[in-house]
Amino acid sequence: MFTHSVNSTEFSDATSIHTTPTPTQSLTNEHNWQTHWNVCVPQLVAMQATATPGAVALVEGDQSLTYQALNQRANQLANYLQALGVGPDTLVGLCVERSLDMVVGLLGILKAGGAYVPLDPNYPPTRLSFMLEDTQVPVLVTQQRLVDHLPTSKAMIVCLDNDPVLPAQSTADPAFSATPDNLAYVIYTSGSTGQPKGVQITHNSLLNLVYWHQQEFSITPVDRATQVTSPSFDATGWELWPYLSIGASVHIVDEQLRTMALHLRDWLVQNRITISFLPTALAESVMGLEWSTETALRFLLTGADTLHQYPPANLPFVLVNNYGPTETTVVATSVRILPVDHADMPPSIGYPISNTQIYILDEHQQQVSTGEPGELHIGGVGLARGYLNQPELTEEKFIPHPFSSEPGARLYKTGDLARFLPDGQIAFMGRIDHQIKIRGYRIEPGEIMAALNKHPAIQTSLVIAREDTHSDKRLVAYLVLAPGMQVTTSSLRESLSAQLPDYMIPATFVIIETLPLTQNGKIDRAALPEPDAINTLRDNTIVAPGTPTEQRLAAIIASLLDIQAEQIGIEDNFFLLGGSSLMGTQINMRVSEVFGVDLALFTLFEVPTIRQLAAEIEQMILAQLQSLSDEEVMRLLQ
Repeated sequence: MFTHSVNSTEFSDATSIHTTPTPTQSLTNEHNWQTHWNVCVPQLVAMQATATPGAVALVEGDQSLTYQALNQRANQLANYLQALGVGPDTLVGLCVERSLDMVVGLLGILKAGGAYVPLDPNYPPTRLSFMLEDTQVPVLVTQQRLVDHLPTSKAMIVCLDNDPVLPAQSTADPAFSATPDNLAYVIYTSGSTGQPKGVQITHNSLLNLVYWHQQEFSITPVDRATQVTSPSFDATGWELWPYLSIGASVHIVDEQLRTMALHLRDWLVQNRITISFLPTALAESVMGLEWSTETALRFLLTGADTLHQYPPANLPFVLVNNYGPTETTVVATSVRILPVDHADMPPSIGYPISNTQIYILDEHQQQVSTGEPGELHIGGVGLARGYLNQPELTEEKFIPHPFSSEPGARLYKTGDLARFLPDGQIAFMGRIDHQIKIRGYRIEPGEIMAALNKHPAIQTSLVIAREDTHSDKRLVAYLVLAPGMQVTTSSLRESLSAQLPDYMIPATFVIIETLPLTQNGKIDRAALPEPDAINTLRDNTIVAPGTPTEQRLAAIIASLLDIQAEQIGIEDNFFLLGGSSLMGTQINMRVSEVFGVDLALFTLFEVPTIRQLAAEIEQMILAQLQSLSDEEVMRLLQ
């Protein structure tokens, strides 16, 4: 249970107990699984195969494997791998498409005592080459159709679908010499240096996830779960091992189907799925659809990105929000999300899972008060061993536990910003490195997104800072509109102005159909489109400049804003196009050079459209002409 030196209270929508943290406390969830930690995941699956050999373990389309068949195929691979020298802490590559073979490969590597290293077949060759070089895997398990696309390496290739040696291997369980302290897998995540980094997870950490999950969601052999994610995403292990170690069945979702919300909903219903994990963006789309009360789904688990939406009141299953870096074995915190009519903030990330501690610390590693933001730190059984071949990075991110007397205790510095809520839940506030500083103001994009998502026309949003060629930053909001809804910049600015200071209101709003995602289902910020004349939200249609003054003025503004002149209309507000007061000074200088008139500093604020500003310039030119003598006019005309 959650333990503190103060009294505990029951929380209505969770099965755990919590207390409100104080500045000198962390949030901790302790559960003694030690009596179960004498065996590892592959042994648990083997025990299940003995207990229920004919039960269905895996389903893919019209194909399936019983527990006996799955165990025997994995045993053949494991026995072969052991003959090749695979044992405890030996890294074995697995480059296999999502399929029955993928699960056979993962389980077989674990049964051999080795640790699997998933390599997504869709990764670019350069990334695969780096991972193979970094791990120096002696064996690479794959499929025949992928062999020609794999980069050259020293690894021995074993093809699950046609290797002539595999069928001759024994189907009996191999000797298992790995312990809970040995590695179960190494997952590569993106690195700040541009190179991916390998996170080393032990059986001990994986077992904690498995046992917590089985208890938290009351998993039984009658459950029907899903496998949706890429094998290179650590959530794949979460989708498999809690179920296959207890006798439930796992259904592999078709590759095309897994990104189509409407068809995926129908598939979940038709296949009587009882529990499923979907990455955040997909989960938000799915739960917004209409659902029959006859669905068998009990829990929809989500994670990987910030959850912005609360479930509708009539949703016939429980939505569970989860948070956890790869370095803490998939899940570190979890909470069941209740419907909220007028939420003033995104759903929380909940409370720590079993044997996990959460600390929110300032830059001096001191605990912050409730409600104060700080960097989220995680301790407990789920922590990774560290990064493969990167001792300096491991030392930087996995720091000595400043609040523990246990020898070797560590905390993982997540780089995530969070705060404790008054009821003890944790509010996720985004990445520290996603903070934006514009004109001296430090801005949290999550706060702007929370305000945007309250607008009835907006389904979800993402706010980033874009830098133009003049190194001037502007806030750009990417909006996915709710089905059938329309919105104007005026209504958005009016809504935001009631909630946020002016410097936090985006300069540009871009309409997109859906947020771009990586292979792992996370938001791909690098794939967000540049604002242009087509995707940028406007209140009016573009009215092209007509007079020579308007045309020359549009060219000046377009040059400063680094956009095409044809994207600017005479009714467009300079500041709403992304202009700033600094750019306003530059425009005044250019106007003086081109038109020979000097605008006051405040003029652009009073007449911010091209039509108004051009009229102001023409009046100033006319006034200058009228003030000239006949002789001065004649000299100008000569």
